[in-house]
Amino acid sequence: MIYLDNAATSWPKPPEVAQAMTDFLQRAGGNPGRSGHTLSIEAGRTIYAVREQVATLFNAADPMRVLFTLNGTHALNLALRGLLRPGDRVVASAMEHNAVMRPLRQLEREGVSLEVAPCRRDGTLELGALERAVSPGTRLVVMLHASNVTGTIMPVAEAAAIAHRAGALFLLDAAQSAGALPLDMQALGVDLLAFTGHKSLLGPPGTGGLVLGAGVDVSELEPLYRGGTGSRSESEQQPSDLPDKYESGTPNGVGIAGLGAALDWIARRGLAAIRAHEEALTETLIDGLRALPGVSMHGTGDARMSTAVVSFAHESLTVSEIGLRLDEEHGILTRVGLHCAPAAHRTIGTFPSGTVRLAPGPFTTRDDVEAAVRSIAAVLRP
Repeated sequence: MIYLDNAATSWPKPPEVAQAMTDFLQRAGGNPGRSGHTLSIEAGRTIYAVREQVATLFNAADPMRVLFTLNGTHALNLALRGLLRPGDRVVASAMEHNAVMRPLRQLEREGVSLEVAPCRRDGTLELGALERAVSPGTRLVVMLHASNVTGTIMPVAEAAAIAHRAGALFLLDAAQSAGALPLDMQALGVDLLAFTGHKSLLGPPGTGGLVLGAGVDVSELEPLYRGGTGSRSESEQQPSDLPDKYESGTPNGVGIAGLGAALDWIARRGLAAIRAHEEALTETLIDGLRALPGVSMHGTGDARMSTAVVSFAHESLTVSEIGLRLDEEHGILTRVGLHCAPAAHRTIGTFPSGTVRLAPGPFTTRDDVEAAVRSIAAVLRP
């Protein structure tokens, strides 16, 4: 089996991830912040240590502004629904995932004004169009760092600067880039960063977070839900302390422990080495597919301008048939269809049929991708 669906969920995980989760359950299984006994204190220490790891990875100034969530979608909803009110104006790109577009469309029905800035057919952002869309008075600009459909990397620093010149906050969806690309919130001008743990961060499902920059006024960011936090228990009002204001209920301590082990693995391997490895694999896939008759690839066609994602379609075979045959006949696991991103597929011209998406990861080898290209050629052969 060759796994090429890392853009959905990375697999395999570093073995340290499962070990850390087992260790947490065995030695720190208490409820963090709810009790004063040894197991509770150890659980709290573990979770705080991972906050520090996340803050270091993204160059966030304050670990207490790392808010743990169930995934990237949860984090994006916290940011969008927490910040935007009826009458506010928000701008997004035309390549966004439904984790952004569905909350925004619902907020639009509730009175928020939404503007979608166009992108080119290769998924790249038209900065001039974004600048025209972000008028003074815009409350928020939200944009993905890299497309889950084409892998196209967006000009984050330039987009954040456009947002700030208009007085808007900038929210970055880093679901596809966290762990795959260097990401410095302060250097890029990112005010809020949403990440998920189960993709390139190599952590377990059920982990993610929203990181708040120093410029975010937390009095203006409403929590998605309220409840027990282990702090200010004398009051029936939600505490204002961070991160408690946004983390009601028992956290996924075991998952966060696994995420911490994954972040340790990434730190040891080095983001630069991971990026170089995945860029080489992506280039091999692009070159191999480009030589196959009847294949159309979507994106920039340049591995340097993309994460490890390659999308293609064929002139006569449906993407579903290609994906099924790759799985059943060759053991190549891909993802086909619209990838929860209809806006992106409309932009690149592949709606409603979608594409076949190949997404190698840090454990994928050159032999794997060369075998995948040979298998694709066999499936497409008349």
